[in-house]
Amino acid sequence: MNRFRFLTSFALSIVLPLAMGLPTASQAQTNGVSKVRISTTMGDIEAELYADKAPKTVANFLQYVNDKHYDGTIFHRVIAGFMVQGGGFDAQYKEKKTRAPVQHEGRQSLATGLKNTTGTLAMARTNDPQSATAQFFINVVDNAFLDPTPIPDGDPVAKFEYQGRVYEKVARAQLLNAPQLFGYTVFGKVTSGMDVVQKIRNTPTGAGGPFPTDVPRTPVVIQSITLLK
Repeated sequence: MNRFRFLTSFALSIVLPLAMGLPTASQAQTNGVSKVRISTTMGDIEAELYADKAPKTVANFLQYVNDKHYDGTIFHRVIAGFMVQGGGFDAQYKEKKTRAPVQHEGRQSLATGLKNTTGTLAMARTNDPQSATAQFFINVVDNAFLDPTPIPDGDPVAKFEYQGRVYEKVARAQLLNAPQLFGYTVFGKVTSGMDVVQKIRNTPTGAGGPFPTDVPRTPVVIQSITLLK
């Protein structure tokens, strides 16, 4: 029988070593959905945010929007076969200050049908599932491996399969608290401007600032993110 053990690190970290006149979130929501425009130096992207499926995550994101946190930040990590990530650094690669992390809602959003599919927005974080603050990424391909791992019913869980191995009689709390099973919280989806996302995806990358790889050679700046009515 295999014993399920906590992993010290996740196979892939999604984060690098980490207003007046605007409508409120409640004014912009229709049936729990908010709409935002992400204006970049490569064009505009519009997205829906699903407060009915990831309420704390969306509220956190919209607070950063209203605080104009994202204005002047860059997409600092671009991997063509994976995702584009931004919202944490300015064009001089200075990391922006953030509020306390938002509670992870990956399992909740997955249960409502949100998955890390092409065009979805998700929160970036370190290996700590509870570390997401302002950085986000847009999936440019289907990334099912970023979705939370469903935990079977029972305590102990009679049988649990993970990465090709089968574990038997595992304490439910151990699985619920295992960092590698949390996945990444999806909270929105691009509704227009996917062509802009593709431009960002295909921009040449290399070293930039403190980062050795995956940084656009020509900065892709988020000029603003606006909450739409």
